[in-house]
Amino acid sequence: MSAPRYRFAPSPTGYFHVGGARTALYNWLLALKNGGTFVLRIEDTDESRNQPQWTQGIIDALEWLGIHHHDSHFEGPYFQSANAAEHIAAAMRLYEQGNAYFCDQTTEQIQARAKEKGITGYDGFSRDRGLGPGEGRVLRFRVPDGKTVVHDLVRGVVEFDNSTIEDFVLLRGNGTPVFLIANVVDDVLMKISNVIRAEEHLPNAPKQQMLFEALGETVPAWAHVPVLVNEQRKKLSKRRDKVAVEQYREEGILASAMTNYLMTLGWAPSGDTEIVPWQTIIDQFRLEDVNHSPAFFDVKKLLAFNGEYIRMMSLDDFIAAAEEVFSSSAPWSPERYRPEMFRAMAPLVQTRVALVPEAIPMVDFLFLPEPPIDDDAFAKSFSAEWAVPALRDIAAEFGSCEFTAESLKSATERVGEKHQVKLGKLQAPLRVAITGRTVGPPLFEPIELLGRDETLRRIHSAINRAS
Repeated sequence: MSAPRYRFAPSPTGYFHVGGARTALYNWLLALKNGGTFVLRIEDTDESRNQPQWTQGIIDALEWLGIHHHDSHFEGPYFQSANAAEHIAAAMRLYEQGNAYFCDQTTEQIQARAKEKGITGYDGFSRDRGLGPGEGRVLRFRVPDGKTVVHDLVRGVVEFDNSTIEDFVLLRGNGTPVFLIANVVDDVLMKISNVIRAEEHLPNAPKQQMLFEALGETVPAWAHVPVLVNEQRKKLSKRRDKVAVEQYREEGILASAMTNYLMTLGWAPSGDTEIVPWQTIIDQFRLEDVNHSPAFFDVKKLLAFNGEYIRMMSLDDFIAAAEEVFSSSAPWSPERYRPEMFRAMAPLVQTRVALVPEAIPMVDFLFLPEPPIDDDAFAKSFSAEWAVPALRDIAAEFGSCEFTAESLKSATERVGEKHQVKLGKLQAPLRVAITGRTVGPPLFEPIELLGRDETLRRIHSAINRAS
């Protein structure tokens, strides 16, 4: 038995959609699991919308997700436009066999007749008129009587009454092939054994199955996976929702987190957690276990996954990832950055971020000349009558105590007892004075890193500002 061949066939008309990414992962995983081949086919026949950079974007996004184009299981990319002659030849072969016929009816004529008959769509008017090729004439497939049964690995047996399927177009009036015939011919040429795609393509399955059969070719195994929807349970849309894989990558989503999360949309590994290694997913995944219902693409859950993957990183890997972000996005000048200072802070930051770029506002105060103080946060933190007197006492304590995180905390607690203010509340003006913000990692470790002189300078600066 030949090794299975799976295909992923995106159009290069924009950024890479997360729904397409999930479909690609399904195909890739099964190619790995079953010793098969993942074929990348770029459906580039829409010349008005195709752009070379989108093709490269698809390849780059697949590579980021772990679908490596240099892997022995990967084949392509192939371009659908290269097979246009074969698409046309197959359509004409169907015409010569009597499976297709030419039609000269305009859209307006078809609509007028449909309105008159109280039906929708084309009524087969040219079926028996014996028209040959001609300018402006489309070539239509002659849908046979009866039913078409699609055996779907996700949805089971799906039956279509052929009377509900109009004679569909194979070649346009200008002689160019349409999606349906092009896909079928490409699948034949590339010996595709399994077609795994989104359920929105399910209505095309009976038409394409008819074409395979009319051409005397083996019908591939079908699998139509559930679409992704937003929180309103509407299909994810490029116009309305954040759907670009590239955007999530730029914002700091890790490839491992995105891959794991996408694989849980419509399917879940066994056990009490969805966060599992890629090899576990390969071992457990079966198309037959994929859910039929639309899958909610929950950005908050994706962020939670990402936070877990960040916490699973080694400290060195987290530091490397953060420093890569710092190199392009940090608000401080490069000469002010202190790698040893960030290394000391990194364990505190790593447990508190859902995205690596979130490390920047947690440590920027260490590398900026002045803390980035928010006016509203400052006013709120210094609104209590005890705030300035307590901060003066903290400055006095910090000026003489041992300058370690533990001693600094003890000194702050003593001031809190004196002013009858709990430590958590007392830390608010101190944190704003030191970091410029009301939230962040534990406070006393970074104070120790700043050093006595800089810490006292910032405290006195805040006191002067509040007075």
